[in-house]
Parts: sequence; structure tokens; C-alpha cells
Amino acid sequence: MDIRKVKKLIELLEASDIDEIEIKEGEEAVRISRGKKGSTQAVSPVYHAPAMTSAMVAPADNEETRPISEPTTEPRNSDNYVVKSPMVGTFYRSPAPNSQPFVEVGDSIKAGDVLCIVEAMKMMNQIETEKAGTIAEIFVENGEAVEFDQPLFSIA
Repeated sequence: MDIRKVKKLIELLEASDIDEIEIKEGEEAVRISRGKKGSTQAVSPVYHAPAMTSAMVAPADNEETRPISEPTTEPRNSDNYVVKSPMVGTFYRSPAPNSQPFVEVGDSIKAGDVLCIVEAMKMMNQIETEKAGTIAEIFVENGEAVEFDQPLFSIA
């Protein structure tokens, strides 16, 4: 696992109210957890068998379990091309709070058009489409947190 990804995970953990996170990619796994006083503990890579599992959140003392939200919306038409988030971050439909969204449902787009921005670690990452077509669905609301590989748009 790339050290930059681990650093991003640490910063995202510090910016949230989550106390512990474990990420597994193939045979590599990383668990990051906060100490009792809110500081992040040491991170050490762990190697497991290739079994893939989703990320889990452990509760703090006397705190309810809060699972990481997983996308529940899937494209209605399986023939549509689905644009998925390439990273964990915050989804924005427009370049600025008072600006028009990059795209709306029904808009015609061409390959290379910017669809949205995903902010990760204060970096604004423009998400472009690889396919031309028409925006059929938008699965995420403006300002929502998104996970890696979460569906964002459906293109007919």
C-alpha cells in the first residue's frame, strides 16, 4: 500500500469523529486507530490471506457502532456506464458553492467532460468521464462523503 494513501487515511481519520479504521487491499491491510486522548496511534502494515472484506469501524468506549455508509443506489439500467469515485472524499457537483452544477440529469456529455469534484485532503480533484452520452442518474448529493469505487453517475 502506498505511503501517501496511508497518510491520507490518517488525515481523514483525524478530521472525522471515527476512532478506528481498517483498510484491506488484496493481501495488504492497514489499521489506524486513535489513542484515548484523540491522538493517532502508530500504523503498521498487516499481511493477510487474499480474502477481501469491507472496511469496518470499531466503536469507542460507550459509543454505538456506526458502520461506514455503503452505496445503496445502483443503476436502474445495467447497460448504462457508471462513473465511480476514484477516491475517498467529499463530492461536489459544482466548482464553487454559488455556481451551476457541472452536469444535470439529461445533459449530453462527451468524453473528457468534468462531471464533479471530489475533495480529498483539501485537494480538489476533477472527475472526468471516459464515455460520451447522456447523464441518466446522479447517485450522490452535493457535499456528501463518498467512498472509493462508489457509483456517482450513470451515463446512457
